[in-house]
Amino acid sequence: MQFLLALIVAGPLVGAAAALLPAPPGLKGTSPDQAVLRHGVVVTGVILLAAIVLAVGFDHDQPSTMQATTDITWIKVLDVRIHLGVDGISLPLLVLTALLTFLCALYSYFKMPAGPSPKGFVALLLVLESGTLATFAVLDLVLFFLAFEMVLIPMYFLIARWGGEGKQAAAWKFILYTLLGSVVMLLGLLLIGVKAGTFDMVALATDNGRGLTTSVQVIAVLAIGIGLAVKTPMWPLHSWLPDAHTAAPTVGSVLLAGVLLKMGTYGFVRIVLPIAPDGMRTFAPSLAAFAVAGIIYGSLACLALARPGNKGDLKRLIAYSSVGHMGFVLLGIATMTPTGVNGALFANVAHGLVTGLLFFLVGAVKDRYGTADLDTLAGATGAALYGRAPRLGALLAFAAVASLGLPGLAGFWGEMLALFGAFDPAEGLSRPAFLTFMAIGAFGTLLTAAYLLLVVRRVCMGGPRPAGETPIADVQGYEFAAWTPLVALTVLAGLWPAVLLGLTDPAVQKLLAGGTQ
Repeated sequence: MQFLLALIVAGPLVGAAAALLPAPPGLKGTSPDQAVLRHGVVVTGVILLAAIVLAVGFDHDQPSTMQATTDITWIKVLDVRIHLGVDGISLPLLVLTALLTFLCALYSYFKMPAGPSPKGFVALLLVLESGTLATFAVLDLVLFFLAFEMVLIPMYFLIARWGGEGKQAAAWKFILYTLLGSVVMLLGLLLIGVKAGTFDMVALATDNGRGLTTSVQVIAVLAIGIGLAVKTPMWPLHSWLPDAHTAAPTVGSVLLAGVLLKMGTYGFVRIVLPIAPDGMRTFAPSLAAFAVAGIIYGSLACLALARPGNKGDLKRLIAYSSVGHMGFVLLGIATMTPTGVNGALFANVAHGLVTGLLFFLVGAVKDRYGTADLDTLAGATGAALYGRAPRLGALLAFAAVASLGLPGLAGFWGEMLALFGAFDPAEGLSRPAFLTFMAIGAFGTLLTAAYLLLVVRRVCMGGPRPAGETPIADVQGYEFAAWTPLVALTVLAGLWPAVLLGLTDPAVQKLLAGGTQ
């Protein structure tokens, strides 16, 4: 188990280095480009297989216990350790990251985005995977920061080199926002480590803030929270996200929404909640207020983009929807209750599955029509996917209703539990304030349903393909292979939420209790 977790974290880095080497003659296939793309599929497939084996071998009777741990001294003078481990909170995110990266590599093998050599693309994809997996596996504050920053450079180049219109400006905006937030976060992490005398996240969580004064906790939560909020992203620190999503290639958008945004909310749960509970309690009402503001803002922005005549971009609309969905995650965390935090973790995974599928589908629509402009797609010769590509239209409608939180699909449980958590927040938090936040969040679910159903009506509905019109391809074999796991898991998580909640709940209970349970 220790070896598996180390392989999951470090394996993609080895694969990235190998991707830059010349392919052996017997493995080139029809071209070196095909060989390196196949290399990406193989490496990400091995990492996914290792993650599945780790999940199967995980002791599901003790999900609150750190398992597959490695603890090696790295920088002795600072007491920085290579400390790895996985529990019920991080395991689903590890598997989700490995799955989405593999599906992106598989999709790219058949539909490589336009840009420079595939060698750089595959290497950056693997470095991105390694950094993300490390973020969810490390148990040292310094290592967490290094892993958190490791993903920025590969994502910057994926947007800047393989993106679409406006890619340079979007990439610069992404890197500047996230780097500035990370600088502030580093100060907070160092403050905790210096004042507590250790950077070990397990020891700090067990101490539950008892070794830190309230003033230190407040300052640390403010600093760390800003850095995490930028990555989440929380309104009003979200403005880099729509540009990055709109310009990014399809697989870049899938990984950005499905994986990278989760790093911010994971940091709130893994670091802020257990290590500085008094500081978190101080800022929890403000965090909840920003969260519900993001829910309403994201929904209204999506409604504006979906309205006829506004030249709304479908990729941009899905990006703004992420601001609203991550608002529910932040609201659940702000309640500081097991119900709310479990809802946040469930919504994290559900958002990764559903929004990852949505970006795959929007990318496919854009490839077929040459545009993601809603007015063009809904025009007289527009998409009308039900009649022109019925399978693609059905999948887009499925992903939309999953995103709006239809009961029986993954999107429902996380939002519901976050709202339930706000109904009865943790002791010391104002219940009237959180009841107000709950009501605003519930109204946001109605707005979410409104804009997603409007998108389905405009893009999917319409008559059959007119005679003489050039047909478009329906779902291809490689698309079916890349999207089916996301559809299946969306249904499974919706019908059987206990699979995920059974992992997260004991770990959350222990985390909130300071490791005493």
